[in-house]
Amino acid sequence: MGNTFAGKVALVTGGAAGIGQATAEAFAAQGAKVVVSDISQAAGEAVVQGIKAAGGEAVFVACNVARADEVKALMEAVITHYGRLDCAFNNAGIEIEQDKLADGNEEVFDSIMDVNVKGVWQCMRFQIPLMLAQGGGAIVNTASVAALGAAPKMSIYSASKHAVLGLTRSAAVEYAKKSIRINAVCPAVIDTEMFRRAAAVDPRKAEFAAAMHPVGRIGKAEEIAAAVLYLCSEGAGFTTGIALPVDGGATCI
Repeated sequence: MGNTFAGKVALVTGGAAGIGQATAEAFAAQGAKVVVSDISQAAGEAVVQGIKAAGGEAVFVACNVARADEVKALMEAVITHYGRLDCAFNNAGIEIEQDKLADGNEEVFDSIMDVNVKGVWQCMRFQIPLMLAQGGGAIVNTASVAALGAAPKMSIYSASKHAVLGLTRSAAVEYAKKSIRINAVCPAVIDTEMFRRAAAVDPRKAEFAAAMHPVGRIGKAEEIAAAVLYLCSEGAGFTTGIALPVDGGATCI
């Protein structure tokens, strides 16, 4: 256990698995009190139990980030449990589609945009007033390398992550003088259940995934967690409005 975030309160949405779980565990290991949120209550509570078993402090609060009433209730729960919000990782997201643009449908478009875009917007609009009231804080939103270029057969997902960057950068400028730093992390292919499900539908994704990264492998959830903790740390005190690729060099080629 470290103490980088001792006395701090961190919220992680999409915290029941993958990048969110790894980040919640990393915050707790560095001394933060963690609010784990997800639509999956059983999995989220299991993450909390794991944190507690390791000596950390955490609670679970169920939330669908696309619903304003649930996000508002989530932020109220954060204050009820811990009295403040220092770090927020808006990570809840929905899987990529696997069709060319003209083969997509409105239901898929709406579901991806509701979670990936509206969800981040909802979270920030309820998090920022809490941080303003206490004099500052740090927010990190999960974007993707798909937000930094073209993403064939995942145009809706890519568009949603481009939108996350727009929200991140605009809010970062709006609140920079209020000591609220807002950044985005842009993972490439990461070894999570979401990736495994996509690879099960199209096995070629697994075959090509390692090759698309100059380092020769896909990423680990813990590597994204490390980037998130850096962006929330005092060491990143002069960093706001950035889109940080954590991609094994993929955006260099």
